[in-house]
Amino acid sequence: MQKEINIIFENDEVLAVDKPAGLVVHSDGKTKEPNLTDWVVENYPEMESIGEKAVYDGKEIARPGIVHRLDRETSGVIVLAKTQESFENLKKQFQERETKKIYNAFVYGPMKEEEATIDRPIGKSKSDFRKWSAQRGARGELREAVTDYKVLEKSKEFSYLEVSPKTGRTHQIRVHLKAINYPVVCDKLYAPKRECALGFDRLALHARSITFALLNGENVTVEADLPEDFEKAVKTL
Repeated sequence: MQKEINIIFENDEVLAVDKPAGLVVHSDGKTKEPNLTDWVVENYPEMESIGEKAVYDGKEIARPGIVHRLDRETSGVIVLAKTQESFENLKKQFQERETKKIYNAFVYGPMKEEEATIDRPIGKSKSDFRKWSAQRGARGELREAVTDYKVLEKSKEFSYLEVSPKTGRTHQIRVHLKAINYPVVCDKLYAPKRECALGFDRLALHARSITFALLNGENVTVEADLPEDFEKAVKTL
């Protein structure tokens, strides 16, 4: 494992880690590269059979304890289930939108509104099979997607946000912010013509915290410190 993975919280039910940017959560079955699930199996072999497998191109891919995902270039907190009972408990909370997730992001442009909700359904992009879209012309089934944001700081060129997605669509934050014309800094997929800025050479998105309930009903909030590139960008702004 090339990238160091820090454990933020652990008990008998769950394991929460700070995923470094650049690390994929699990294999797609096509490429061989280090991923988070390899690290889980290596360090917690008893978790190997927890959760549900994914199927890619007819191949089954193990996802030990994985209840939710982060994009490769997104850093921050990810929660894994250590038992099947815990997996079912967490999965239900994610499906029923009972978890609370907070992200930090840098976007291009000074945002006009200090606080707002983006309520736009998301479908497939008509221009690129890798992309999703919350704009006119999105293809396929349009799925409800809601994101709250507030501006923490801004300059003439950028805004630093706290973002809270209420639904869990693929690329939701990136797609929603692009749809209102404030794409995430250094998003090579959704803002390919923009130059990376503020010292970022990866997507400027960090999963800051997540709140969920344990089996006994107790609420736990797990937080991942800002990585070095975020700390520097905050100072630069």
